[in-house]
Amino acid sequence: MRAAKYLMIGAAFALAGCIETGKPHENPTGAEDFAAYCAGCHGASGAGDGEIAADLTKKPANLTTLSKRHKGEFPTTKVMAQIWGYTGKKGSGVMPDFGPLLEGETVPYDGGDGIETPTPIRLVQLAEYLKTIQVK
Repeated sequence: MRAAKYLMIGAAFALAGCIETGKPHENPTGAEDFAAYCAGCHGASGAGDGEIAADLTKKPANLTTLSKRHKGEFPTTKVMAQIWGYTGKKGSGVMPDFGPLLEGETVPYDGGDGIETPTPIRLVQLAEYLKTIQVK
């Protein structure tokens, strides 16, 4: 009986370690958001080889060649539109909804047309991170 009691106490402590306590990380970086939301499909390096990529009906894009595929220019606005879900009917693509990336603080962002548009800061940070993983 005593062993069972200690086993239950140990299990309770183990489960407690899985529960997030305190204040959540409020200002994740683009790299942290990539790891949390994108790497499962696109892989840690962004090459499209994430852990669940093989289980998907459509192979995830290689995000390291976005600039190369767009004549050396990183397509920031197009990338953010894809993440946001503007590039097609919601639910028709493979990518999930990234609600947390689209909420919260916004920053003025000029997509190249001279008009600064309020854009979620986490979306901008993710696009800026993706620029850093481009291959030459």
